[in-house]
Amino acid sequence: MLTIDNTALLVIDVQGKLAQVMHNKESLFDNLERLIKGARVLDLPIIWTEQVPEKLGPTTPALAELMADVARPISKASFSCCGVAPFTEQLATSGRRQVLMTGIETHICVYQTSLDLLSQGYEVHLVIDAVSSRTAENRQLGIERIQAAGGILTSTEMALFELLRVADGPQFKEIARIVK
Repeated sequence: MLTIDNTALLVIDVQGKLAQVMHNKESLFDNLERLIKGARVLDLPIIWTEQVPEKLGPTTPALAELMADVARPISKASFSCCGVAPFTEQLATSGRRQVLMTGIETHICVYQTSLDLLSQGYEVHLVIDAVSSRTAENRQLGIERIQAAGGILTSTEMALFELLRVADGPQFKEIARIVK
């Protein structure tokens, strides 16, 4: 199970025109916003990447605004986030071993990052309603391959309430407001 003191949120490459052509993009963006807001309520570290931003553009403005005061994007050219030292250093420094995996594209960057993290002993929790690809088929294939490799499937609400554990207190009230 996810725990607040061992979980980090990873938001992969939700940027530019590419983000605008994702399968079911409205639901993707809504769930990413919920997760980012929830992570902030729970004080989880947020790690955020951008794939070749000089070519693909910056992170979607609504998401970037939610993360700007707690994190800075990590630029990368490798498909796996693990291919750049700033990512691996930031994750290691966080001390977290459970990663809530979100972003695009499920069958490329999310998939390759998941496999690299799993091979390094991290617990990957793939938030299936907060990942996407340009096609439904590639999204589904990425989910299946990550699960087959040992990734744990979850959803936005499931992850947030799993982290909370109890329906009580100010954090619960904030999370309940966010997911409604």
